[in-house]
Amino acid sequence: MTKHEARDAARAAAREKAVKLVEQMTIEEKASQLRYDAPGIPRLGIPAYNWWNEGLHGVARAGVATVFPQAIGMAASFDEELLEKMGDCVAVEGRAKYNEYAKHDDRDIYKGMTFWSPNVNIFRDPRWGRGHETYGEDPFLTTKLGLAFVKGLQGEDGDLKAAACAKHFAVHSGPEAIRHEFDAVASPKDMEETYLPAFEALVKEGDVESVMGAYNRTNGEPCCGSKTLLKDILRDKWGFKGHVVSDCWAIADFHTHHMVTSTPQESAALALNNGCDLNCGNTYLHLLSALNEGLITEEAITDAAIDLYTTRYLLGIMDGCEYDNVAYEEVESKEHIELAIKAAEESIVLLQNKNNILPLNLDEIKTIGVIGPNANSRASLVGNYHGTSSEYITVLEGIQKYVGDKARVYYSEGCDLFRDKVENLGFVGDRMAEARTVAEHSDVVVLVVGLDETLEGEEGDTGNSYASGDKNDLLLPKTQRDLMEAVASTGKPVVLCLMAGSSIDLSFAAENFDGVVQLWYPGARGGSAVARMLFGEVSPSGKLPVTFYDSVDSLPEFTDYKMASRTYKYLTEGVQYPFGYGITYSDVAVTEACVVNKKATDKACERDHIAGLATDGIVYEVSVEATVTNLGKVDTDEVVQVYAKNTTSDNAPANPVLCGIKRIHVKAGETVKAEIVVKDPAFTVVTKDGERVHDGTTFTLYVGTTQPDAKSAELTGHKSVEIAVEL
Repeated sequence: MTKHEARDAARAAAREKAVKLVEQMTIEEKASQLRYDAPGIPRLGIPAYNWWNEGLHGVARAGVATVFPQAIGMAASFDEELLEKMGDCVAVEGRAKYNEYAKHDDRDIYKGMTFWSPNVNIFRDPRWGRGHETYGEDPFLTTKLGLAFVKGLQGEDGDLKAAACAKHFAVHSGPEAIRHEFDAVASPKDMEETYLPAFEALVKEGDVESVMGAYNRTNGEPCCGSKTLLKDILRDKWGFKGHVVSDCWAIADFHTHHMVTSTPQESAALALNNGCDLNCGNTYLHLLSALNEGLITEEAITDAAIDLYTTRYLLGIMDGCEYDNVAYEEVESKEHIELAIKAAEESIVLLQNKNNILPLNLDEIKTIGVIGPNANSRASLVGNYHGTSSEYITVLEGIQKYVGDKARVYYSEGCDLFRDKVENLGFVGDRMAEARTVAEHSDVVVLVVGLDETLEGEEGDTGNSYASGDKNDLLLPKTQRDLMEAVASTGKPVVLCLMAGSSIDLSFAAENFDGVVQLWYPGARGGSAVARMLFGEVSPSGKLPVTFYDSVDSLPEFTDYKMASRTYKYLTEGVQYPFGYGITYSDVAVTEACVVNKKATDKACERDHIAGLATDGIVYEVSVEATVTNLGKVDTDEVVQVYAKNTTSDNAPANPVLCGIKRIHVKAGETVKAEIVVKDPAFTVVTKDGERVHDGTTFTLYVGTTQPDAKSAELTGHKSVEIAVEL
């Protein structure tokens, strides 16, 4: 029995139980169960259940849990196995907490087993504040990592270890300030080529249990009530069998902001009739009056309740399951903490290492200056949608613990994160003199700047109300730019560490500092991983899952959802740091590559479980063997990347497209072989009408440790190996 067959069999059994239970409910009781905060029904022995739970990078908002790097940092690992392990950790810790909370009859928000993760929207514009919740700008990488996370979270047996949710369906990536009224207009080609592939794969291949609609409209229809998205595509075309949930209070937007309906009753009806089973919000309180007005049927309410109880039975939270014995001791276990630190290590991207300033040598360094508003900040460790850690290790603390008494560590906050002074009664720049002093007294400076969830994040959650969580540009706050200039003026060697979840202008850092490192939001104990990287215990090996642009001036308007001139696939201008780029402490290169196997298989009969299938039902598959040599003196991980370019079709993207990844470990001086399977949709193209087809049989595959662009070759000194492939 395949995993899909096992899940289908379990679903059929769970649905049968759900039907029998829902049949016993009154219409009022059925309607009440379509709210995220579903009340208990004592006469049927049904406890209350809150569907709203978060697990983006660890169980969130429910007390103590292991806090992993933010999603964008996990994406920088390019490591599917790591994402699967993190998903499993979320499920296990979530189940351990649920079991204990249930014993105490605690049915509060954030304490259930339906996690509203992962976010598989495409990070198409660097200004979007929520981009760090995603796996970056590339549909292939997003798909691979999203599938791995769902596999780990849900398990592969018939029953669910936890329920995952693919969000936000669909075409959602800012602006945050107008998301409740905005209409994201996307062409059929961009929909099929960019915005929908990850959702399709999570539904067809990942059996994801839930899908959450977006706040915005897409091509005129509000996403949480869109016939096109929820019925035509999700249910009918892709065969989705789970439940659909609205984003929180998104259905109320129908009549208050989108103005596509006039009353709450009409909004509730539009959502329910088009397949939104569960309302995060309160608009479904009007379901019964909508029923009385003839806007919906009792059957529609019943069907939605059955969908929801099917999930609850699949989770085993209605009648018991094997996961009832998961013990509380699993929460923040030693293994989970070690995994989170390993994830932080794999997420770090080394962007520049002039004069081999890194790793730092404690035999030569006696004083280290740690400077910057994020150097000792807990907020910059965790991003948003985070849990509570029993221990936080900031970058400063990580360095102090690692160094011990081998060197003196000086510290200065340097400046506030964005205000022009730290103390309210102080002068402007009240920590600048201290920062200069620390730098002047240090052999080397670790300068830690960036953002946190108060500056980039979700509308309503951040402190930058002027941008509602988005960024207006790619510049760091002025006070941090002033700090960088002040530290640079001392002439001391500097390693700049950036803690942020998006593209930032690093031109000053690249010109003035020897070391430039992207840390993202590395998790609660991320400072430990950063210290191990800085002092050479581990070689950085992360890759950029987003493009670092020179500025937003070359980008289309933020509200323009056309993919032209966006992301590495469609860019025509140069960038600061390319997607897929990241160096190590060694020098690893792909020296040879060849095709070892090719095949074409008719998969039309398996269409239900294959995403990105061409209309002819054929799947092309090519196995590539890469010879990878570590030319340097340091053992390191490296990520082999394969990109494909259709050399004949006018429908192909302008630039080669990522189609294969493999993280490997290569010892100094060692040569290893890595086999990567490249398969459709890599050899398909999308027409302007949104049809995925095979068009042309001649391709070039590029195999390397970066994408095959001129900037990556300039930065690494290596070009990708080209392979001509005829299908």
